Amino acid sequence: MNTCAFLLILAVQIYADGIEGPTAAGCTFEEDSDPNLCDFTQGEEDDFDWLLFRTYTSPYASSDLLRGSYMLVNSSQHVAGHRAQLLLQSLSENDTHCVQFSYFLYSRDGHSPGALKAYVRVNGGPLGSPVWNASGSHGKQWHQVELAVSTFWPNEYQVLIEAAVSKERRGYIAIDDIMVLNYPCYKAPHFSRLGDEEINAGQNATVQCVAAGRASEAEKFLLERHNGDILTTASVKHLSHRRFVVSFQLDNVQRTDQDLYRCVTQSPRGSGVSNFAELVVKVPPSPIAPPQLLRAGSTYLIIQLNTNSILGDGPIIRKEIEYRASQSPWSEVHGVNMVTYKLWHLDPDTEYHISVLLTRPGEGGTGPPGPPLVSRTKCAEPMRALRGLTATDIQSRQLSLQWENLAFNLTRCHTYSVSLCYSYTTVGGGGGHNTTVRECLAVEHNASRLTLRDLPPYHSIYVRLSLTNPEGKKEGREVTFQTEEDIPGGIAPESLTFTPLDDMIFLKWEEPVEPNGLITQYEISYQSIESSDPGINVPGPRRTVSKLKNETYHMFSNLHPGTTYLISVRARTAKGFGQTALTEITTNISAPTFDYGDMPSPLSETDSTITVLLRPAQGRGAPVSTYQVVVEEELLKKVKRELGFQDCFPLPMSHGEAQARGTPHYYTAELPPSSLPEASPFTVGDNHTYNGYWNTPLDPRKNYLVFFQAMSNFKGETRINCIRIARKAACKDHRKALEVSQHSEDMGLILGVCAGGLIALILLLGAVIIIIKRGKSVNMNKTPITYRQEKSHMGSMERSFTDQSTLQEDERMALSFMDAHTCGSRSDARSSVNEASSLLGSSPRHHCGRKGSPYHTGQLHPAVRVADLLQHINQMKTAEGYGFKQEYESFFDGWDCTKKKDKPKGRHDTLLGYDRHRVKLHPLLGDSNSDYINANYIDGYHRSNHFIATQGPKQETLYDFWRMVWQENCFSIVMITKLVEVGRVKCCKYWPEDSEVYGDIKITLLKTETLAEYTVRTLALERRGYSTKHEVRQFHFTSWPEHGVPYHATGLLAFIRRVKASTPPDAGPVVVHCSVGAGRTGCYIVLDVMLDMAECEGVVDIYNCVKTLCSRRINMIQTEEQYIFIHDAILEACLCGETSILVNEFAVAYKEMLRVDSQSNSSHLRDEFQTLNSVTPHLDVEECSIALLPRNREKNRSMDVLPPDRALAFLVTTEGESNNYINAALADSFFRQAAFIVTPHPLPGTTADFWRLVFDYGCTAVVMLNQLNQSNSAWPCVQYWPEPGLQQYGPMEVEFLSMSADDDVITRLFRVKNVTRLQEGQLMVCQFQFLRWSAYRDVPDSKKAFLNLLAQVHKWQRECGEGRTVVHCLNGGGRSGTFCACNILLEMIQYQNMVDIFYAVKTLRNCKPNMVESLDQYRFCYDLVLEYLECFEER
Repeated sequence: MNTCAFLLILAVQIYADGIEGPTAAGCTFEEDSDPNLCDFTQGEEDDFDWLLFRTYTSPYASSDLLRGSYMLVNSSQHVAGHRAQLLLQSLSENDTHCVQFSYFLYSRDGHSPGALKAYVRVNGGPLGSPVWNASGSHGKQWHQVELAVSTFWPNEYQVLIEAAVSKERRGYIAIDDIMVLNYPCYKAPHFSRLGDEEINAGQNATVQCVAAGRASEAEKFLLERHNGDILTTASVKHLSHRRFVVSFQLDNVQRTDQDLYRCVTQSPRGSGVSNFAELVVKVPPSPIAPPQLLRAGSTYLIIQLNTNSILGDGPIIRKEIEYRASQSPWSEVHGVNMVTYKLWHLDPDTEYHISVLLTRPGEGGTGPPGPPLVSRTKCAEPMRALRGLTATDIQSRQLSLQWENLAFNLTRCHTYSVSLCYSYTTVGGGGGHNTTVRECLAVEHNASRLTLRDLPPYHSIYVRLSLTNPEGKKEGREVTFQTEEDIPGGIAPESLTFTPLDDMIFLKWEEPVEPNGLITQYEISYQSIESSDPGINVPGPRRTVSKLKNETYHMFSNLHPGTTYLISVRARTAKGFGQTALTEITTNISAPTFDYGDMPSPLSETDSTITVLLRPAQGRGAPVSTYQVVVEEELLKKVKRELGFQDCFPLPMSHGEAQARGTPHYYTAELPPSSLPEASPFTVGDNHTYNGYWNTPLDPRKNYLVFFQAMSNFKGETRINCIRIARKAACKDHRKALEVSQHSEDMGLILGVCAGGLIALILLLGAVIIIIKRGKSVNMNKTPITYRQEKSHMGSMERSFTDQSTLQEDERMALSFMDAHTCGSRSDARSSVNEASSLLGSSPRHHCGRKGSPYHTGQLHPAVRVADLLQHINQMKTAEGYGFKQEYESFFDGWDCTKKKDKPKGRHDTLLGYDRHRVKLHPLLGDSNSDYINANYIDGYHRSNHFIATQGPKQETLYDFWRMVWQENCFSIVMITKLVEVGRVKCCKYWPEDSEVYGDIKITLLKTETLAEYTVRTLALERRGYSTKHEVRQFHFTSWPEHGVPYHATGLLAFIRRVKASTPPDAGPVVVHCSVGAGRTGCYIVLDVMLDMAECEGVVDIYNCVKTLCSRRINMIQTEEQYIFIHDAILEACLCGETSILVNEFAVAYKEMLRVDSQSNSSHLRDEFQTLNSVTPHLDVEECSIALLPRNREKNRSMDVLPPDRALAFLVTTEGESNNYINAALADSFFRQAAFIVTPHPLPGTTADFWRLVFDYGCTAVVMLNQLNQSNSAWPCVQYWPEPGLQQYGPMEVEFLSMSADDDVITRLFRVKNVTRLQEGQLMVCQFQFLRWSAYRDVPDSKKAFLNLLAQVHKWQRECGEGRTVVHCLNGGGRSGTFCACNILLEMIQYQNMVDIFYAVKTLRNCKPNMVESLDQYRFCYDLVLEYLECFEER
C-alpha cells in the first residue's frame, strides 16, 4: 500500500477515535505487527490457506507483486476452483460496523487470477450469497472496500473473505489493512434494524429496509434469504438526503417461504448488510370436521359449527358460515358469534352445502372452508293454488283443459302431485233423483294440460285443481265448464205410459234419462200392425207427428178400434235424433153400431106380439158375438128414453128372473150373428125359446119398449150397444093406440130434426166467429194436450163434487162453495163471519174508481167475476186444456222491435224493449247513445208506469242499472232469478257484500234478511255531486224452480204481499227483473195487478192484462205453463185470502174466530180449516211413484201416508245393496229451506236408513213425538238408539254419550260416524223425546211443556249452527206437522211481529199433505201462539 493512502486512512482513524472512541480490532499485516494480535483466522472448510506475504522476507518475489506485508493467494499454485477463506472476528454488539480492507487482483497477461468475495455469516449459519465480490484483473494497485455490517444482539455476525482460483490459474489475489470500525462507513450505506414480519399464507409480503447514506453509492439492492436465494427487485424511496427506504415484495407467500431474510447493497467500493429478520408465514385456520345439523325446516337449517379441531394456525378471531345451494355457483357468508346458528330464508326442498370459515389476525387470515355439511330443507306448503284453469277444447263427451305451468316457487317442493277433481250431476233412473259423480285424476309431473273423457254431454262439469306436497295441499277455486250437446239417449221404454180408448190413444212419456242437451223436438211415428177387425187393412201406412220440446204427450185420434199400433218415440237435440223407444198399444174395441137412422115402425102388431125388423150391427174392432132382443115394461113414472141415449142391458136376465126380482126388463131372445146375415123380421112374444130365453107373449094391458142389443167380445173385453126399435102400447083400443104411437113417433122425429138443425146452426155460427177471430181453422184432433204434472190445487176440489149426477149440479155446488168461503182480510172477516169474502162475493172490497185503467176488457175475452173463477178455470182446462192454449197462442201475433242500435246491452235478441215505452236514461256527457237500457215502463192497477220490467244486469250494464234506479227514484227491486241456474249465469251480482262504487254511484249494503223463500237486502245509494242518500230494498225471490213454474203459489203470493206492504206510496216505479226481463217478470206483474183488480172490482181480466203487457214489452209470458200458473195462483189467493194477524191484534182476532155463528152453527176457525183442506193438494199415484216401487213398500209404515217424489230426502251413504229411499220429506222453516226432515218412527228394518239419513243431511237434532211401543199394528215403535254403549247400524256407528231428563223432555246425546268413511268426521246429535203427548190424543197435554220442547230444540240448534232437525212421530204427519208449524210461527213472531197460521200449515202441506191433520191440531197452533204471547207479556 502506498504511503499516501496509508496516511489518509490513519488520519481518518485518528479522527474517528476522537469522536467514537477506540477503533475495533484490525490487521495491517506489517512486519512489525504481531500476527497473534490480528483478529482473523484461516478457514477450516476451504481448500487452502491464505499466505502472509512480506516482501522483505522474499527477495526473489515476482515483480508482479506490490511491496509490503499482506495476505496473498498465488493462483498458479492452486487448482482451479479451490478456495481460501479468512474469517474475521465475530461482531455481536448492537451497532453498525464498518469493515474496511484493501484488495489486489492482478495478472500480467490480463487474465483473471480468480474471485474475491466477502460473506457475512450470522450465528455460524450458512454463508449464503457474497455481500461483495470482485473478479478479473484490476491492475497492479490496491483497491479499498467498505462493508457496512448492521449487527443486533444477541446474534453474532462474522465477516468471511474468500479467494477462489480461476480457471486460468494466473495472477495474484491479495488483501491488506483489514479494519473493523465501530462507526458507519463513509461511503457504503448502512441499514437500520430489520424487524421480523408475520404474514398469512397466500398474501404478498413487503420487506422494507431503512438505510442511512447515499443511495447513489449503491449500484444494486438485494434481499437475501438465509439459504442464499437472492431477490433483486426493489424499489427505493428517499426519506432525506442521507436516508432512504428499500422495499422488496414477495408475492403469494406460502408456508415454504418462511425463512430469515436480510437486505444487501452492493457496489464496487463496498456493500451494506442488514441483520437477518424472520418472515413468519401463518396458515389460515380451517375446521377439520363439517358442521353438524341440529334441525331442518322448510326455510331454515339450524347447525352446530364444530370448530374445536382445526387445521392451520390460530388464534381464531372470527367465525363465519358459508353456504350455497348445490346447484348454484353463488354462495353467501354470515358471521357467527355462537356455537349454533340458524340459516334463514332458504328455499324449501333444496340441498345446501354449508361450510365453516375461520379467520386469524392479519390480512388474508380467513382460511379455506371446512368440510361441507350437505343437507336439504324440508318441503313447504304450496305457495298457492294453481290458476289459469281454462278449456282449450270442449266437445260433447270430452273436455281439454290447461292451466299455468308449474314452477318451484309455486310447488315449493320437488316432490309434489297435481290432481284434477271434477264432478257432475246426472239424473238417476229409478226415482229421477240426482246422482253426483266425482272423480279425481293424477296429473303427470310437470304437465299443465289434461283431457277429461267419457263425460256426459251438455252437463255442467265442476273442475278443481289441487296441488299437494308432503307438507300441505292447496285447492284452486272451482271452475264450471259445460260440455257440448250430443244426440239424446233413448227414451226409457218403462216411461212410456198410455191410456187406450176405442179410437184414441193418450200416450205420455218422460224426457230421456240422458237428454244430452236441450230437447228441441219429439218425433212420434205410429203404424197399425194388427187388428181384430177383418175390415181393416194391416199393416197400415206409417205416420209421423212432431211435438214441441215441452210436450211429452200426444193424443192419437181417428184410430181404428181393436187395432194394435206400433208406436215409436224419439227425442231430438241440435245434434240430431236419438234412439227410438218402441211400444205396441192396442186400442179398445168399440160397441157395435146400428144402421137404423130413425126408429123404424113395427112391421105388424097383435095383442100379445109385435113384429120388428132386425138389422145386423156393424162390429167396431171386433165382430158381433151375439144379439139380444130386450123387452122392458114401460112404467108410468119412467122418464122417457130417447133414441140413442138409453142405457143398455149388460146383465142377462130371463123373463122368470125378471119377475122374481121385480126388474122391468128381460131378455126375450138371444140370437147368434150367423142367424142375422141381413135385415130380418122378428116377432116379439111368439112364445118360442131362443138360445135358452123364452120369448114370452106380451101382456096386452101393459106398455112395452122393445130394444135390440148387439154385443162384441174380444180377449175378455166386452162392448154393448142397444137401440130402441119399437114401443107397444096397452091394447084397450089397439088401432087407436097404434095410430097414436105412430103419430107420436112422427112428431118426435120432426122435433128431433128441428133440434138437430138448430144445434148445427149454432155450431156453424161459432165456427164462423172463431175463423174471423183467428184467421185460421182449428182442428181439435191436432191440438196438443196441455198437461201439467203438478196438479192444480183446485183439481182435488173439483173431484170432490163429481158425485153429483149432472153438470148443472156440479157448477151449482162449485159456486156455492166459492161463495161460502171468505177470502178477504182477517180484519173484515172478524166483524162478521157470515159476511161474504171481498174477493169472492158479489161486491168489491174497495170501491175503486176506474180512472184510465190500461187493462180494458175485450168483447171476446171479458173479465171474469171472482165468484166464477173456479168454473172458468175448470172450463179452460177441459178438452185437454184447449182454452188456455188458444188464449196463449194469440199473444204472439204482430210483434216487432224498433230499438236495434244497442243490441250488445240486451241479453236476448227478441226481448229488446219497445221504443215508445222504454226507460230513457239521462245521457252521459259526450255519449248520445248512453240513454239506452233494456227496460220498459209497465202500468200498474190504476197507476201509470208503476213497474219497470228489465233484464237482469250484465257486467257491462251495472252502471246503467243503478243510474236508472237513481233517476227513477225506485225504492223496491224485485229479483226473480238465481245468479246461476242449470250451470248458466242468469244475472250478474249487482249488489256489494259491503260497499262498492259503480261509476259515480256508491252502493252500500246495510242489512240482509234471509228467509226460506226469499231474501230482503237494504241498500244505500250515494251519488257524486248529490248530498242526499237514497235507500233501496231488493226483494230476491229464490224459490222459483230452474225449470217450469213453482209447484204451488203460496210462497210467491206471500212474497208479493211483502213487496206491496214495504213499498212507500210515493216511491218511484218498482223494478222487476228475472234473467231476460220476461216470463217470470211478467208473471209477477200480472199477479200484482190482478190481485188489486180482484180486491177493488171483484173481477179479474187476466187475458187482457197479459195482452197489454205484451204491447209494452215483448214475450212477457213465455210459456203456456206460466199462463196457467197465473190463473191457479190468483184462484189460490182468492180462495185463501189474507190470513196474517198482527201480534198486538191476535188475542182479539182469535176470540172472534172462535165465536160460533148461530145460523151456520160454525165458527170462522172451522171454516178456515175447511178451506185449508180444500186447497191442500191431494197426491196422485204418479206423484208418489218412488215410495210405491215394490222394493220400497216394506220401508213404509203405512201406505196411506207417503212422501211425494218432489220432497223426498234421498240417502247418500251407501250400504251394500240397499237403495237410497227412506220415507222422509224435506220441509222449510220460516228462515231456511229444508230445515226439517219429517219421517215416521223407524221400523226394525229401517233403523240403519234412519241413522244414514241423520248423518247424510247433517241433522244435529232429533225430535221424537211418540212413545215406544205406541203402535198396535204389525210394526211396533222399537228403540232405535243404543243406551248405554255404542252400536252399529249398517255403516253408521252410534255412541250413547249422556242423558238428562225433566218432566217434559228426555234429552240424549249421541256421537254418529260412518265407519266406512272415517274421513268424513263425526256428528253430535241430540235427541229430544217429548213425554207430554198421550198416545191417543191429537194435541199435547200441556202447551207450556210443548213451548219448553221448542225452546230446548231452538237453543241446541243455535249452538250447533246450521244443522237440520229430524222430526218423527208414529206416521210422520199430524204431530210432526204440528211441531214444525209451531216452530215456524214462533220464528214469524220474532222476525215479522205477525202470525199467519194458515200460511204456515199450507206451506207444510205443500210438501206433505198430512201435516197438521185435524182441526184440534190446527186450533192447538192458535192456542200455543196465544200462550206464547201471554208468557212474553208477563216477562
